[in-house]
Amino acid sequence: MLIAGLGVGGGAAFGVGQMLPAPEAGPAKPKSPVEEDANLAFIKTEVVLVPLVFPDGRLAGYTSIDAALQVPADQAEALKARMPLLLHAINLQTFRTPLAAGPDGQLADLEGYRKIVAAAAPKAFGAGVVRKVAIIQANPS
Repeated sequence: MLIAGLGVGGGAAFGVGQMLPAPEAGPAKPKSPVEEDANLAFIKTEVVLVPLVFPDGRLAGYTSIDAALQVPADQAEALKARMPLLLHAINLQTFRTPLAAGPDGQLADLEGYRKIVAAAAPKAFGAGVVRKVAIIQANPS
């Protein structure tokens, strides 16, 4: 009797399992920051000569700024080939944006420049390609 009960119960469980749809896979486990960074690379922009403009439009001077962009590693070489488009987009914005800081205007607003590069990147490379912008160096010219 016990063996017959186990056989009937096992057969019923198998039949129900065949009639029900397979369970959906749960949400994908989010990648850790280390896993995400492993697939990213930094590419350097060329040194850009940036005009330091006061809010009233007067020119205070120039500075040379070097930056790096964090991009997907598999796209890094293709994006390096498109770098002139990014530099063009940056140049179009720098003379319109007040980047002169300090009492005499000889310091560059690095956060303002970083924002310009971050805003120009989607125009040159497409939305969501550049993850972060890092300012490497700034020198008065």
